Parts: sequence; structure tokens; C-alpha cells
Amino acid sequence: MRKRLGMITPSSNSVLEPVTSAMLAGVSGVTAHFSRFRVTEIALDAAALSQFDASVMLPAADLLADAKVDAIAWNGTSASWLGVGRDRSLCEAITARTNIPATTSTLACIDAARALGARRVGLVSPYTDDVQRRIADVWAEEGIAPHAERHLGLRDNFSFGEVAPSTITDMIRAVAAEGADAIVILCTNLDGAALAATLERELDIAVLDSVAVTLWRSLCLAGGDVTALAQWGRIFQTMPNIR
Repeated sequence: MRKRLGMITPSSNSVLEPVTSAMLAGVSGVTAHFSRFRVTEIALDAAALSQFDASVMLPAADLLADAKVDAIAWNGTSASWLGVGRDRSLCEAITARTNIPATTSTLACIDAARALGARRVGLVSPYTDDVQRRIADVWAEEGIAPHAERHLGLRDNFSFGEVAPSTITDMIRAVAAEGADAIVILCTNLDGAALAATLERELDIAVLDSVAVTLWRSLCLAGGDVTALAQWGRIFQTMPNIR
């Protein structure tokens, strides 16, 4: 049966839609559908944090439900600095309104790290120093204290999508050199999904791109076959030990 995956998307994100569509191009019977709300910057001030209020995100989920999608994902990593509880509450609210299972990029990344049994997780992001520090604290609360990290000090969300793949590759290699056994590319507007499988072979560690992992978890929730995407990385050879 056809599987429809609904993705709630930051308005200034230019990466996740084409990447998700490219990943699904050779997969029969699975389609992705997108609904946007306004996000323009990532920072810890009140204005930036208020972008992620559930009151502006839930209407986007309602629109996806009109397409009778089989799973809904908030395809963004905001809970990594706002607190994972925010995403769990959001997923509960989405499912209560739509009767559709839900996940988020942050929850999917945490699920993936756990599914792979990663013990020394490295984080690669475009974010500013204070956001990256907050992320380390939030992930540590989930029992995944980052082993190593690299970040770019950027705030403007659109600019994340302009980061060259070579820069992302250099960051991943640097974190791997510090002994990480899995690396999370923590931003759905970094163009890293196409790098994962090659770097996994080179470095012999898991590389978990946020866009790819959100697709993995969404397809799991929808009851689809994640192994159809195995060429995109190790995570697609793994089923989460969770509902």
C-alpha cells in the first residue's frame, strides 16, 4: 500500500524538501508531503524561541492530515535546545488532533542513536556557541552526552542551507577523529544526507543526518520498509525497538 509521509517544515529551509524527495525517488509507493510555518533564525532570545510555539505548528499538521498522511514529522531540531519534552508534547497534540502517529527530527535522532547502540555521539551543527551548549545539556538529559562537537556559529536559518558539503564533511571527520562512534548532523537545513553512506564506509562509524533520520523514523511509524533506503546509510538497515 502507498505510504504518505507528512513533514512540517521551517519556512526558510531549502534543503529538507529536495533531499527527502531525492531519497524517495527510487522507492515505490512512498511519497512525502510538506507544510510550512515561519522560521527564520535560530537563537535563544525570546523572539527566536517563540517561532516554535505549538500554536503555529499544529495548524501545519492539520493541513497535512487533509492529505491523509500515515505519519507526521516536525522536520526540525528545535527541541534539541528547547527541551525534548516540547517535542513529546507536540507529538501527543498532533496525534490527539489528527489520529496520526507523529515524531520529530530531534526524537528521531535520539531514537537512531539508541537503536544503533551509540555510546560516544558527536554533534555537527551550524548553530551559535550558546545554542550548541544548550543542545549538549538537553541531549545529556536524555542520557546522550555529546562526546565531541563542531559548529559554525551561524544564526540565519537560510544560511544553513548554503553551507558547502565539503565543510560538513570536514566537520564530521574532525569529530570522528576525537573518538565518536556515531555522528549526528543536527540540522534539517544542512545538506548532509548524501554524505552519510560514503563517510560511514571511510570512517567506520554511523553518520546520522537529521533529514535522513526523520525520514527513517517517519517511514517506521507509517509501517513502511526502511530497508528500501539502505543505500543512504546504516540507519536504514535498523528498526527501532520502540513503537
